[in-house]
Amino acid sequence: MSEMNPYDMLRVGIYGGTFAPIHNGHVEAAKAFMEQMKLDYLFIIPSYLPPHKQIDAADDPLLRLKMCELAFEGVDGVVISDVEIKRGGKSYTYDTVKELMRPDTRLFLLLGTDMVLTFDKWYRSEDLFKMCYPVYVRREKDPLITNRIVSKITEYYEKYGVMIRRVVTEPFVVSSTEIRAAIKDGKDISHLVPKKVADFILERGLYK
Repeated sequence: MSEMNPYDMLRVGIYGGTFAPIHNGHVEAAKAFMEQMKLDYLFIIPSYLPPHKQIDAADDPLLRLKMCELAFEGVDGVVISDVEIKRGGKSYTYDTVKELMRPDTRLFLLLGTDMVLTFDKWYRSEDLFKMCYPVYVRREKDPLITNRIVSKITEYYEKYGVMIRRVVTEPFVVSSTEIRAAIKDGKDISHLVPKKVADFILERGLYK
């Protein structure tokens, strides 16, 4: 059997997170990720139970999944996946990447600023460096963090031989935590989340 031509391989992105709720920053980062990494498909994967953060006791992963579906409705190439929700337990990226690996697929993993700085502390991170191509996107405008990121990326390259590339997009400085707080305070969030998501949150009375 002849070897597969690397140019024939599918380029597939993975963008995981709590998405509680998904907001415009997530959507713009996802679109920039698809365009700049020339992805054939992008998996948006809401976690069931994130290993690195606390979530509200009343959290419903299926509602977060639905909001992701609404946010990306009609966007070509985006697949909203319930792989982590179905698996249950703590949502380790290693398990998800392992499940999505295929011989004809090249996987790209999108990281936020906080994630790229701590990636080597993740569960089986050394294996992840071999299984996919990490890519990061800035979530803030703090120039002081730039040197820390450059230093960390250099450290990863020296240790694992992998260069983490950057997706360039305008940082969206409002977090999901701040959006939840705004909803609780009765503030308008229509400029922070996709319209269908804002309508869904209002209809369901979420984050009150």
